[in-house]
Amino acid sequence: MEKNKKLISIIIPYYKKKFYISKTIKSILNQSHKNFEIIIIYDDNDMSELNYLKKIVKGDKRFKILINKKNLGVSKSRNKGIKKSKGKYIAFIDSDDVWKKEKLKIQLRFMEKNNYMISHTNYEIINKTDKLLGCMSIKKSLDYNDLIYSCDIGLSTVMINSKIKSIIKFPDIITKEDYILWLSLSKKFKIYGIQKNLTLWRKGDTSIKYIIRKFKDAFLVYSKYEKFNFLKSIFFVLLLSINFLKKSIIQKFNK
Repeated sequence: MEKNKKLISIIIPYYKKKFYISKTIKSILNQSHKNFEIIIIYDDNDMSELNYLKKIVKGDKRFKILINKKNLGVSKSRNKGIKKSKGKYIAFIDSDDVWKKEKLKIQLRFMEKNNYMISHTNYEIINKTDKLLGCMSIKKSLDYNDLIYSCDIGLSTVMINSKIKSIIKFPDIITKEDYILWLSLSKKFKIYGIQKNLTLWRKGDTSIKYIIRKFKDAFLVYSKYEKFNFLKSIFFVLLLSINFLKKSIIQKFNK
């Protein structure tokens, strides 16, 4: 019974990450805490990488691969995984990120000891070739008033108590979907931080097109989801951008 209480459900949406997914899965299998289930949501109309994925998991019964009939995006895929999860805790990791060996063990102990609903950790930033670019250091706790100005939570560092599973739903938006969820949760719970580097977050697309998309979605965060008026939304997008630039400079010095 005690073993079941500490089952952790790990949610991974998958879309064309063949080059990185084996590193992600290896980092999960190497965890010192072994009681987990891994729910991979295959979110690709092209089935060419599915056999590769099945080969990596090698029949391990802790893995479940859910196959979307069409490309749904990361939000709907994660939501699908959350619904299928059975763990006392739910952890998220993207299919190109990596966890350090003690990540689940330390975070589980932190959550259990303090009866927290949601927590996250420091993380290291790496590029496509695993080169260290910097580190993100976090506060011991965050509330809505902290988050509204700056999103300092890395999705692949987050663990949530399944007691609040019914309100965990990522919105259907291309980027900033996790930020919107953290803002929503922070209105109900404090978000507590573990100030240890337990995750490696891979820096992805930096194209102009993607950056413009993020600006548009940042505006939606404030105008659509937070119900701010136009000028207030523009103001907070600018603040968010300034804080992002500040963090980028600090991260480089934290290498």
